[in-house]
Amino acid sequence: MRVRHLRARLKGWGGVGAMAAACALAVVFALAVTCTGSVASQAGTQPAGHRTTKALTVDAARAADDCEAPEKQTLPPSRADGPAITAIKNRPGEKRKLVVGVDQNSYRWGYRDPNSGEYGRLEGFDIDLVHRIAEDILGDPDAVQFKAIPTDQRIPAIQDGRVDLVVRTMTINCSRLKDVAFSAPYFRTGQQVLAPKSSPVEGYDETLANRRICTAKGSTAYAKLEEDRESGDLPASTDISTTVPNQLDCLVRLQLGEVDAVVNDGALAASQAAQDPTVELKGEAFTTEYYGVAMKKDADDLVRRVNQILVDFRQDTATGWQASYTKWLSATMDDDPSASRPPAPEYLRRS
Repeated sequence: MRVRHLRARLKGWGGVGAMAAACALAVVFALAVTCTGSVASQAGTQPAGHRTTKALTVDAARAADDCEAPEKQTLPPSRADGPAITAIKNRPGEKRKLVVGVDQNSYRWGYRDPNSGEYGRLEGFDIDLVHRIAEDILGDPDAVQFKAIPTDQRIPAIQDGRVDLVVRTMTINCSRLKDVAFSAPYFRTGQQVLAPKSSPVEGYDETLANRRICTAKGSTAYAKLEEDRESGDLPASTDISTTVPNQLDCLVRLQLGEVDAVVNDGALAASQAAQDPTVELKGEAFTTEYYGVAMKKDADDLVRRVNQILVDFRQDTATGWQASYTKWLSATMDDDPSASRPPAPEYLRRS
């Protein structure tokens, strides 16, 4: 992802020290948004596809064999209710909410702004999408119970039933598809290197030799580093042993001098650079990845509904994808969102 106009600014965080303090406080507070409201019926019909079932099945089998297109392994969109959505709608009283796993310390994605005038309210691109899903399913954008989960707990939280879905800058990949189901992509990104401006590190190259790199546990960044070091595409002397529960913890480690660089999704790394004007992105993105909404593997009706919501979200020029990008991400990323916009979705999964 090309970041052409990175603006090293942080509204209201008061510099690096305040950011670190906010990070520490974020671990302490539990999340719960308890607003509920009237529910409008969202039942509908599944749109007819233009491709034959046979062609889709062949494409799905091919993609599953070589796993070159994990972002396409999802179900066609539908507005119809099924067991998963019915169970959500049937929750009694104050429990009638969508339970969503999110981040609360990813600046501009899912975070608490202490200067927003409403402390405790989550904001950001991912949070906008959560409200959109809640409004479609339950008729109330605030009928959400947010649960803050660390990076390495995203899949367990889904499998254990602690959340209905996860909207937390979660990359769709082959390994995760074995454990959870994903929606179609809602954002395109890629791994990048973040380091101090004064650092000799130039990017994802030989300048990482003898450097200490921080990544989040269970992240695609760590998996890539491990794979490339074993294959020789990353210097063998690169120390990748530092892993943390949440990606923002890597920025704190970098500020403390405990590591020399961070490898993270470029979209998140750009937000971290905005939190600390002494660091910057080094080099270009060296992978192409897609964020998706994660759900239980057998929640087919929920997967289909979320995919329909994403279709609507992308097409809504007034309050949809483009508006959310402009509001939250244009200040820390490129003003032109074309590099971040997901491709036209393909739905190769049939069951």
